[in-house]
Amino acid sequence: MGGFPHLAYGTPRKLPKPESLPGRVVVLDVAFAANAGGASYEKTTLPFIEGLGDRLAMWVDHHDHERHADFNSDPRFVLRTKAEHGACPEMVTPERVEAAGPIDTICCHVDFDGLCSAAKWIRGGVEPYEGADDDARAIDTRLGEPSERARVLDRALRARPRDEALRGLMVRYLADGASDAAIYREFQRAAEALEGMEREAKRLSARYEVREGLAICDATRREGPYDKTELLLIGQRLAPISLVHDETTVTVAARFDSGIDLVRALGLNGGMPTRVSVAAKKLDEVIAVLAGFEAAR
Repeated sequence: MGGFPHLAYGTPRKLPKPESLPGRVVVLDVAFAANAGGASYEKTTLPFIEGLGDRLAMWVDHHDHERHADFNSDPRFVLRTKAEHGACPEMVTPERVEAAGPIDTICCHVDFDGLCSAAKWIRGGVEPYEGADDDARAIDTRLGEPSERARVLDRALRARPRDEALRGLMVRYLADGASDAAIYREFQRAAEALEGMEREAKRLSARYEVREGLAICDATRREGPYDKTELLLIGQRLAPISLVHDETTVTVAARFDSGIDLVRALGLNGGMPTRVSVAAKKLDEVIAVLAGFEAAR
């Protein structure tokens, strides 16, 4: 691979068009689509895989999905579960980078976990800084305390979730060893914007209603952007499962170490066992399934 690779970003529900990605492609920290939110493996993930064809160098991911088994015999697919690997960067090893061979494009998830995976790949499987793998695991599982540097980077991404330029800058910062103080100050400034979103989350948290082990918050009426992760974490202090719904989405979460499998409970075919999102129209159905779920376990 000559020079810095082309960067593209994907989520389980929204992937770039294969023809827009130059050359050989590695996919990092992008889960197979579950049958939720209008997306599905058949409509989203499989066409992407087939569109890349032989140009797919490797796909490394740590989210549960029943269709992982389809690729057991294909060494390009390094697919594990969230229980096996709390974050993706620890799966990006020098041996796997070497096995994939030269690549031209990295398609990664849009959070700290995904961007750190991309940077580590560019560095040949070497952490951007000592402890980066542990930071990614702490942030992705919300267990333990990440370093101050990782906390700032995570908060910057959550404050500006649609800022593709910020993502690209962060990958370059990490790929260069996370040592550029001037760039880091830009991330600090970006992270400050999250404070207002956190205040709105705390204001909305007063609406939580607890029903049989399920904390439910209506976020359809709000005064501005809110930090959904913070709002869900507040709910988890009130009940084993927290649910936040707005005009488009129902998001449900439980602690990473809770043993609760929301994917199975809601009849989905993949995703993160302790955090799932479905369309807003399924609110009543989700509440019916999950109310009293903890008592029935």
